Amino acid sequence: MSLSFCGNDRNTSYNVDEGVLNNGCFVDALNLVPHVFLLFITFPILFIGWGSQSSKVQIHHNTWLHFPGHNLRWLLTFILLFVHVCEISEGIVSDGHMKSRHLHLFMPALMGFIAATTSIVYYHNIETSNFPKLLLALFFYWVLAFITKTVKLVFYCRSDIGITKLRFCITALLVILYGLLMAVEMNVIRVRKYVFFKNQQKVKPPEDLQDLGVRFLQPFVNLLSKATYWWMNTVIISAHKRPIDLKIVGKLPIAMRARTNYFCLKDAYEEQKKKVFDQPGSTPSMWLSMYRAFGRPILLSSMFRYLADLLGFAGPLCIYGIVNPMGHDQPQNQTNVPANPNNPTDVYYISSKQFLENSYVLAVLLFLALILQRTFLQASYYVAIETGINLRGALLAMIYNKILRLSTSNMSMGEMNLGQINNLVAIETNQLMWFLFLCPNLWAMPIQIIMGVVLLYYFLDKSALVGAAVIVLLAPIQYFIATKLADAQKNTLDYSTERLKKTNEILKGIKLLKLYSWETIFCHNVEDTRMKELRSLKSFAVYTSLSIFMNTAIPIAAVLATFVVYDLLKMQFTPAVAFASLSLFHILVTPLFLLSTVVRFAVKAMISVQKLNEFFVSDEIREESWRNGTSSSVSLEPCKKHTTAHTKVINRKQPLRYQLETHDQSFRRQLRPTETEEVAVKIANGCFSWGSGMATLSDINIRIPTGQLTMIVGQVGCGKSSLLLAALGEMQTISGKVYWSNKNRNSVAYAAQKPWLLNATVEENITFGSPFVKQRYKAVTDACSLQPDIDLLPFGDQTEIGERGINLSGGQRQRICVARALYQNTNIVFLDDPFSALDIHLSDHLMQEGILKFLQEDKRTVVLVTHKLQYLTHADWIIAMKDGTILREGTLKDIQNNDTELYEHWKTLMNRQDQELEKDTDIDNQTTLERKTLRRAMYLREAKSQMEDEDEEEENEEEDDDDMSTVMRLRTNLPWRACWKYLTSGGFSLLFLMIFSKLIKHAVFVATDCWLIVWTSKPEIQVNQTTDSTEMESFNQYVAVFSILSVTGIILCLVTSLTVEWMGFSAAKNLHHNLLNKIILAPISFFDTTPLGQILNRFSADTNIIDQHIPPALESLTRSTLLCLSAIGLIFYAIPKFIIILVPLLIAFYFIQKYFRVASKDLQELDDTTQLPLLCHFSETAEGLTTIRAFRHEFRFRERMLELTDTNNIAYLFLSAANRWLEVRTDYLGAFIVLTAAVGSITCKLTPGLVGLSLTYALTITNYLNWVVRNLADLEVQIGAVKKVNSFLSTESENYEGSIDPSQVPEDWPQHGEIRIQDLCVRYDSSLKPVLKHVKAYIHPGQKVGICGRTGSGKSSLSLAFFRMVDIFEGKIVIDNIDITKLPLQTLRSRLSIILQDPILFSGSIRFNLDPECKCNDDRLWEALEIAQLKNRVKALPGGLDALVTEGGENFSVGQRQLFCLARAFVRKSSILIMDEATASIDMATENILQKVVMTAFADRTVVTIAHRVSSILDADLVLVFCEGILVECDIPSNLLAQQESLFACLVKAHK
Repeated sequence: MSLSFCGNDRNTSYNVDEGVLNNGCFVDALNLVPHVFLLFITFPILFIGWGSQSSKVQIHHNTWLHFPGHNLRWLLTFILLFVHVCEISEGIVSDGHMKSRHLHLFMPALMGFIAATTSIVYYHNIETSNFPKLLLALFFYWVLAFITKTVKLVFYCRSDIGITKLRFCITALLVILYGLLMAVEMNVIRVRKYVFFKNQQKVKPPEDLQDLGVRFLQPFVNLLSKATYWWMNTVIISAHKRPIDLKIVGKLPIAMRARTNYFCLKDAYEEQKKKVFDQPGSTPSMWLSMYRAFGRPILLSSMFRYLADLLGFAGPLCIYGIVNPMGHDQPQNQTNVPANPNNPTDVYYISSKQFLENSYVLAVLLFLALILQRTFLQASYYVAIETGINLRGALLAMIYNKILRLSTSNMSMGEMNLGQINNLVAIETNQLMWFLFLCPNLWAMPIQIIMGVVLLYYFLDKSALVGAAVIVLLAPIQYFIATKLADAQKNTLDYSTERLKKTNEILKGIKLLKLYSWETIFCHNVEDTRMKELRSLKSFAVYTSLSIFMNTAIPIAAVLATFVVYDLLKMQFTPAVAFASLSLFHILVTPLFLLSTVVRFAVKAMISVQKLNEFFVSDEIREESWRNGTSSSVSLEPCKKHTTAHTKVINRKQPLRYQLETHDQSFRRQLRPTETEEVAVKIANGCFSWGSGMATLSDINIRIPTGQLTMIVGQVGCGKSSLLLAALGEMQTISGKVYWSNKNRNSVAYAAQKPWLLNATVEENITFGSPFVKQRYKAVTDACSLQPDIDLLPFGDQTEIGERGINLSGGQRQRICVARALYQNTNIVFLDDPFSALDIHLSDHLMQEGILKFLQEDKRTVVLVTHKLQYLTHADWIIAMKDGTILREGTLKDIQNNDTELYEHWKTLMNRQDQELEKDTDIDNQTTLERKTLRRAMYLREAKSQMEDEDEEEENEEEDDDDMSTVMRLRTNLPWRACWKYLTSGGFSLLFLMIFSKLIKHAVFVATDCWLIVWTSKPEIQVNQTTDSTEMESFNQYVAVFSILSVTGIILCLVTSLTVEWMGFSAAKNLHHNLLNKIILAPISFFDTTPLGQILNRFSADTNIIDQHIPPALESLTRSTLLCLSAIGLIFYAIPKFIIILVPLLIAFYFIQKYFRVASKDLQELDDTTQLPLLCHFSETAEGLTTIRAFRHEFRFRERMLELTDTNNIAYLFLSAANRWLEVRTDYLGAFIVLTAAVGSITCKLTPGLVGLSLTYALTITNYLNWVVRNLADLEVQIGAVKKVNSFLSTESENYEGSIDPSQVPEDWPQHGEIRIQDLCVRYDSSLKPVLKHVKAYIHPGQKVGICGRTGSGKSSLSLAFFRMVDIFEGKIVIDNIDITKLPLQTLRSRLSIILQDPILFSGSIRFNLDPECKCNDDRLWEALEIAQLKNRVKALPGGLDALVTEGGENFSVGQRQLFCLARAFVRKSSILIMDEATASIDMATENILQKVVMTAFADRTVVTIAHRVSSILDADLVLVFCEGILVECDIPSNLLAQQESLFACLVKAHK
């Protein structure tokens, strides 16, 4: 066909005799002028002017801004581009009807498309560089284009080419679009005044963009970048080079920050409160508040969803339009139509109907519809998710502000506990967030269902109702399954919690279990609970597989029922009808199933809102006048060196009662005249309650003098702590008033009775927001004796403590809290019983250096609640309390003169304290034991970390590859080894069955759809009286085969879903079983070097992922992958040339998934790691509420909460944007596959059925391609749990086997208790130094042996050596002529007894704690309890021996727990008893009982006592003294004491 711009069909094509503007071809040529003008002007500017700055603009976004009408311009340009595509298509189709090529029909449109694209690129560059003067070129372009298109429209009107022709409609649309764009440009000139005005308006970019820390650019980029998430490319690609951290994600934009959204929601909520203010019993509507604050974006998301759903129906309609004409004989395009003689343009213009009947046009429209549909769908998701995140941030801020104002009585009376607050934060806010995510579906889905059913009715007539009925009738079953699934999940969670509780008990008491050889018994207990959990998990797996089965089987059943009924009605069953309907069914099923999920979330959201309402209307503390005052600005000076001339030194050599009697007021610090006249705090006629209605404190009239030490004393429970809290405003005031001097109330430091620490470093806990002053900090740590403890920590005072850090003892925690109060340079310091967890030495030091020296000589007002009456001599003012009232107030001299009875009572109490003091000063203090425990833990951990560091260094030296490339390779590689481990854990037979059934299922699916081609391509049978019976049989055969294949597919759906879940169930069962057994049998050094939390995580979070998350992810991944592969395979079979397009698409897909997986994994980890600190901050705030309010640090904690919320939200937002980034790209790839399949099918002239099937499968790829990557990324993260479990499975177990068979060991061994220690060398690990070196000793049967030595000398290591808990690498221990290294561990440990320093009890019954093996009768158990002097106590309990013991034995005192451990040792009836510092943590009375029992009940047994109190082994038959792992002395105590220079004698002297 000849080529010409105007065509050469007739000689008049170039004729201009009737005027230039009356020639259609010239008018088309005239339309080229604006486009050429724009390209000529803009290209030099784009490639020369902006080329050098493009990289700078990409990096620095601080110049970005949006000109007026920005979004409208982009929207109009997108519409313009679409109209140009239609114009090009119309020109090409019209040209196909002509005898020669008429380039003027589509070339101006093509140039217009290029010009429109250039215009938006040009505009974007000008906008990002903020140089509006260059927009003048665009203004002239829009004017010229508008004029030329108007000329063309006028020409068509003159030529009688009206609205029936598509070209006229397109031209009219272009005139409107160019006019609107011209108006937008004029508006920019009007607002910015960059031309035609004298004073140009200067506009700065948004505040967010001026801050280069803001990296989330979605609100600020142009519309195209918003729609495609192009701005995320930098983040996604950079993740391939280095992990994404908080520095990369930056800060949230201001509009998305929790503070901004909090004010929006708060204002809306306050408005609702005003509405119900006059309506008693009514509560403000949380729903209306959320709608007012966040309703607009949800409506926008819903609009996007509506558009996406409507465009989704373009697929079935286009399939019908493409396939239907192929079933007819006539060609679809009539070419070479002679020109209409009445048409002056000599051109054949097609109508809209003819245009839409063209298959190629439908293919392009289908492609564009898919692009738009997926863009709108992702936009809907993003807006909903962003709104949900904003709502969650606002709710968290509201909850936190409410917590800060919560009445203390609410917490203390149990109306609002920590668990409820944690649920509000972690569950209820997330429920509402997820509801907002799914909210647009709630009203979009019903419309989608109605539209789908209407179209089905259009294609299939009445039979469509049958298919819809099948779906609707089966949907309740799906909802029922989903409900059962939720119930099974809840039951599984309950059993999982119980299992974790038991596992935690085992891990905490693992040392005792191994020493008593009870690990197998307790392991069985956990396994029993695990079996209950597995039964529930089995139900969960069955319901999950049924849910998956229903999702897959219902569309098949609906299609089968519909098509069979349709064929039975003897309607014409064509490929167009079949495959368009099949595509519709795929669309229709999704909303029906999702609707039940959305309804379930809506119900949960309603419950969450109800709980939030109850929380927000709960009682608050009263806003007193001083609460609104500003903090006094007290400068934080370094502490001065104080002289001690007037400070009375505490003398422990004098009895306390003597100190009291010789007390003289002259020793008191001389007060300044102004101080004596001033009162810091005064309570007049005070009556206070904790909210129960009854007064806790009554008739309170006290005053606290300024700059003096006031002590509050009284018996336990008399209201001392309550008095402090009442003064701080924490109690409800029934009557009276608290008066504070103006400068004091906002300058208070407070140390609570129960120590409260932040999840932060030691330094941050002490400074508590105040500036760090080195001299002051050192003085405080010295006053609180913290420096020795800090020196033991791995990172000194930069070590993190609290929930997420090192576990400190009670005394260490108490001293840090006191140090916090001391460090604050406040006028008043409240100390609530700071000595309660401290030994006598530390108490004296703290009193002397901290209170008397540091605080009082700083002239600060100190209020001290204490039971230590010996310190009363130092008090300037004393308040004595009894039963919630003030018993006496005044100086000590006043009380001595005015209340002799009280004074004598104090003297009596001091006499008792003197006796305790004599005991305490004779022993190692409690602090020494605390530091010893901390040192031992740190030593083992440091040794482990040092070994790991050395291993890493060796690996680094051996690694020759480039570091960066190695990291990239490791980050992009899939964890195939862990995947294989997981798959094989379920069993090879199940793995084979899963793979085989999956392949067979998808093969049957493809066969079913292929048979549908055969069925719909059958020749039509006219049913009449002459119809041959064989033809009818053939007709029935189609239905029969299709039915069989469909039913087989349904059955295989059930088989595959059950197989995957069953394999996952087996893998979870086996992995947990192996993990538990491996951990239980691990050596004790493993538990010393591995944090308890890390081990628990394997049994909690990781096990939960393996149990519940991996199987559905694996099923979804395999299903979506096989669906995509089968679709691509079928398209390739139908169109072999498809491979040409497929290869570049697969390459693109490979790189997309490669980059996304790495970024997604980083962002998921970032989301997880930022969520934990946020939840911890809420819980620690609720726990330390009184301390925070006392310090007046609400603002600082609120700011920290907002910061943590924003940090978590930014991670989640980036994760959401990354998901949208992936889905947009995979959806666009799917759209290209659809376009290729459609064009290829039409071009290759395939059969109608094959075309229909190819297009249907291509649409399936669009739906499932992104799920392949998403599931792969999720599974990669989840497989990390398997990797962590595997790392523990490689732990070496203890060698439980021995060279002697257990049957060869006498049943009564050891019957005598003779012990020979021969050249014994012991170490904790083969990589560590020996802790015992060449020890030689002999212990006669029945001897009482004491072992002593300084801390770290190896005493406890010897006790562990008896049980082979440590590595005996040289020498041996022979007990009753048997070398213990040759015995099986089970036999050895079951024949010896030990009592440890820390008494350990397990939850269960008393019987279980005494005899877990159930070998003893009740008489023997009662005998043991009687010996331990616990018989009467146990008899008094309900149930006796079966009485309940709570977790850790918390329902018994420490002394009682230790006596239960003694009874446990007696029950065993072993001839050898080891006591490892068993009296370290008990009082004198309990110790006396213990020693008495040992001397009587164990008189005929060998007792080895590891002593920390040297006085307790003075009566021993033999004493072994160790120093640095060497046995230095071994003799009877009297001989060692006689040698004055002996180490034993030195130890005894040191402890006197």
